[in-house]
Amino acid sequence: MRADRPNAQAGFAGPQKESVHLNENNFEALGLAETLMRALTAANFTTPTPIQSQAIPPLTGGRDVIGLAQTGTGKTAAFALPMLQRIAKHTTRPTPRMPRALVLAPTRELALQIAESTRTLGRFTHQRVAVVMGGVGIGGQAKILNQGVDILIATPGRLLDLMEQGMARLDRVEFFVLDEADRMLDMGFIRDIRKIVAKLPKERQSALFSATMPNEIAGLARELLRDPVQVSVTPAQVTVDKIDQRVYFVDMASKRTLLMELLQAPEMSRVIVFTRTKHGADRVAQHLDKGGVKSAAIHGNKSQGQRQRALGEFKAGQARVLVATDIAARGIDVIDVSHVINFDLPMEPEAYVHRIGRTARNGAAGIALTFCDHSERGQLRQIERLTKTPLVVAMGDHHREPVAGEQAERPRQQQRRPQQQRGRGRGNRPRRAA
Repeated sequence: MRADRPNAQAGFAGPQKESVHLNENNFEALGLAETLMRALTAANFTTPTPIQSQAIPPLTGGRDVIGLAQTGTGKTAAFALPMLQRIAKHTTRPTPRMPRALVLAPTRELALQIAESTRTLGRFTHQRVAVVMGGVGIGGQAKILNQGVDILIATPGRLLDLMEQGMARLDRVEFFVLDEADRMLDMGFIRDIRKIVAKLPKERQSALFSATMPNEIAGLARELLRDPVQVSVTPAQVTVDKIDQRVYFVDMASKRTLLMELLQAPEMSRVIVFTRTKHGADRVAQHLDKGGVKSAAIHGNKSQGQRQRALGEFKAGQARVLVATDIAARGIDVIDVSHVINFDLPMEPEAYVHRIGRTARNGAAGIALTFCDHSERGQLRQIERLTKTPLVVAMGDHHREPVAGEQAERPRQQQRRPQQQRGRGRGNRPRRAA
């Protein structure tokens, strides 16, 4: 409960950007319970990440927290450890259908990953952790909730279904986490979130984690949180320095051929290929399978079982290539992804950042390749403006317009149009080779 905390003042304009200065580089300094320390040791976690060092102390102290951090920074443990520590104080079984803690996640894959991490960290606390999400039968989930769970990880749509049918109640939630809040906004879940939050007790501890803080998410934070501490480990640069980013200028019709040629390289050991559409993902996966490259596809039209099997095959190395829509751009943590290939450019430049973040994780290096058709030039310019990094041209057009932050001056012979082309109409210009 939060009765000992100061009430939020009327007219609260934003989070308190209190700085958290911690020089300690071990979990012992964060005041975690012995059962959690044993779990961390068993999992070989010795050094907290920056988001963990900054978020865990205020959360274990009962404060609300806004955490700004990209995926892959360890933010799940940043909220899971304080959540487990708080809920472990209970000595009685949870009430049927009434969880004590709730974590909302935008996708099924992220919900499963959060549950897996929470169970690993709470292995010695013996707390009951459950996941509810779409794509699987609701009856089994209702049965689990009826047995009583301490911590519930949920996607918004399925949780609302359970609540409307009287199978889940939020009256006793003490600890609430909204993860990937900006992704929730992108996927249109804000109305669902507000419906869920309206059923939560007013006296609770809350945390909101997001990679970015658009105005609508800032407004949502004001509704959800009370006197929050804001912690941030968002890097000054949008993309990871260790990712080698290259672009191939190639006609749409030639993309599959180029993909097959690139996959002949043995260094492409574990590859994620991103497409814009679900049908496009299926077509690319089928083309790869016909060419002798074992692949698996994952997108929103797949059942939850199919998505888990595809991801499992990819993690186990049974499928060398995972073909995915942006459903896999966040929250999926697969080690040793050597390459990310943008078969289609995303419509939103921020999605590019999350896509390529599937490689170069945990300090490793990685390579991100982008296939750009003439029709996608505008999206490429938006990406380069966002990242302030012009992509290295691997094949195709080497004479692009400079982007923001790129050196504008060019050699004189590149600035002028060749003599034989001057005076020609726009439609008569020779076409560049792709």
